[in-house]
Amino acid sequence: MAPLRAGDPQRIGDYRLIARLGEGGMGTVFLARSDRGRTVAVKLVRGELADQEEFRARFRREVRAAQQVGGEWTAPVLDADTEAETPWVATGYIAGPSLQQVVGRGGTPLPERTVRILASGLARALQAIHAAGIVHRDLKPSNVLLTIDGPRVIDFGIARALEAVTDNGMTRTGATVGSPGFMAPEQVRGKAIGPACDIFSLGSVLMYAATGRQPFGTTETGVHAVMYRIAQEEPDLSTLPAGLHDLVAACLAKDPDQRPTPARLLAMAEGSATGTADAADTTVDTAADTTGESAAESAADDEPWLPGALIARLGRHAIELLEAENPEGESPATAPHPPLTPPPASVAPRPPRRRRRVGGALMAAVLLVLAGAATTYLLLNKDDGVRVEGKQGKDGQGPDRHAGNGGIPADYLGTWEAPAGTGAAVYRFTLKQGSPGDTVLTMTATGPAYRCEFRASLVKAGPPVRLGPSMVVAGKPTNCSPGSPSTLEMVDGKLRRAMEGQAPKTYSKKG
Repeated sequence: MAPLRAGDPQRIGDYRLIARLGEGGMGTVFLARSDRGRTVAVKLVRGELADQEEFRARFRREVRAAQQVGGEWTAPVLDADTEAETPWVATGYIAGPSLQQVVGRGGTPLPERTVRILASGLARALQAIHAAGIVHRDLKPSNVLLTIDGPRVIDFGIARALEAVTDNGMTRTGATVGSPGFMAPEQVRGKAIGPACDIFSLGSVLMYAATGRQPFGTTETGVHAVMYRIAQEEPDLSTLPAGLHDLVAACLAKDPDQRPTPARLLAMAEGSATGTADAADTTVDTAADTTGESAAESAADDEPWLPGALIARLGRHAIELLEAENPEGESPATAPHPPLTPPPASVAPRPPRRRRRVGGALMAAVLLVLAGAATTYLLLNKDDGVRVEGKQGKDGQGPDRHAGNGGIPADYLGTWEAPAGTGAAVYRFTLKQGSPGDTVLTMTATGPAYRCEFRASLVKAGPPVRLGPSMVVAGKPTNCSPGSPSTLEMVDGKLRRAMEGQAPKTYSKKG
């Protein structure tokens, strides 16, 4: 983290900026916090890119697709404004260093066991990304973050948006599309790419994690030399531990059709790569969900997946984050917006499919530091029943006082409906005209055993239309819970409603 600079904004959307996290070809990334205390990473697009309609259109599509990706092994996209003068996107903040920082800064490769668990987590991340119809295109060590509970992948879809402004392989801001040492042969040759491109990049990432070296050399010998070797020569795996050789070599096959799918890679990484690739593909989660656990999975339950020194570093980072979240000179007790949510995913994460043990003494120390914030969160967000809409979210409890006074677009008004799941369950809402602060949305969620009624006020008329948190006006508390702020966007004649922490839902017009 670095301090904000003189020219940096103090707020972006509904988020107060705290520090700088980095800068790249797309723009600047800031550490930020919502008015209700959620810590996020906000990426603000470069002004010269925002002025290009082709880029903005591609960015709009990629953000929409990225919002479909689940957040267990990735940094979930929580919010965005693709129509702002300078577009931005907010993702869940992952409080952990990148693989590049861990291996590159100290020059210390990760143990073989850790690399296998890394491969397993990255395979699951790619499953989620590819299921949303996205090819990452720029999987590299700096886009892999390490947390106590496993790796997280960030910046999926970004490279595709940057392709809109490429010129002979370079963006107009001077950054390449993709990273030369981690590109696939089909990327180097300028051919059409698919999910297998990410598998090749993953193989290069694993080689780097295990040895500190790249399989085709570094760009110190020249970018074009590296690209030639990627396209024409075999990787140098001579320093790779023997136990990882087959795994990495399979990923680095020149022919995309010969590379393993994420499901097959998962089976290989977890030590249960038996049978054909087709069999592995049809049983995506059987490598760890069946009674026949793999040796790697069992070992992962017995001790932390990361070396002890790195876990200690993550604990220190969590403490630094808590300090950074409070304005200078204020204690957590006196800050105007004390944290109401748990710290980021690496310390108090949503439980992954299989948790890794951290170690009693160290984890106890970290949890003691975080106990106050976590307890406050639990007390203020207690939920005794089934969620219909989702938890109270990031935006605070009222409309944006600076929202514009324009009316809601006419084609957004009326009654809209979407299935709420299986069977006869359905969501139905009516949107009417109003000004910021007015109740403009009334909604029912009905199923065989429940009926909930909600209302929400207008924050900004848009488009897209921004609504405040939905409030329960009728229904049993055990079935109905208030929802987080939401955004309505017209997509091909239908309304897409996006809420924090949930997959967007598409509604059809009913009246």
